[in-house]
Amino acid sequence: MAKKSDPNSRTIAENRKARFNYQIEDTIEAGLVLTGTEVKSLRNGEANIAESYASEENGEYWLINSYIPEYTQGNRFNHEPRRLRKLLLNKREMARLAKEIDRQGMTAIPLKLYFNERGVAKLLLGIAKGKNVADKRQTSKERDWNRQKRRLMKEHG
Repeated sequence: MAKKSDPNSRTIAENRKARFNYQIEDTIEAGLVLTGTEVKSLRNGEANIAESYASEENGEYWLINSYIPEYTQGNRFNHEPRRLRKLLLNKREMARLAKEIDRQGMTAIPLKLYFNERGVAKLLLGIAKGKNVADKRQTSKERDWNRQKRRLMKEHG
């Protein structure tokens, strides 16, 4: 019997360019402090985390430059679309993240924004190192070769 997908557990936004532009070393799941209209807008499946990143300020981590559009029925209680959003991490995760980011060239970038099985909005953060042009070219070659392989296997297999 096939398991039905939970309507609460679904991807809202994914940063697809992140895996091309960065070498992902590790991932951390973080909660988000959101207002009511932001949650309603996310339930509509509208968000963009492609140009955002996480940064530490005063011992707290913040999601910067993420876009959650205003909720259309939100009248005067609506939120600001590009406001800073606090990330919820425990002390051990924050210490690990700070240690990883302090290494040369490492940064924290959001990979995926989703609702977990309990219906709570979560953010998958990737601890990543930026790729240079040659690494990006190699990634592109591998992807093209795998696509070609699948095509050949489908035709002759």
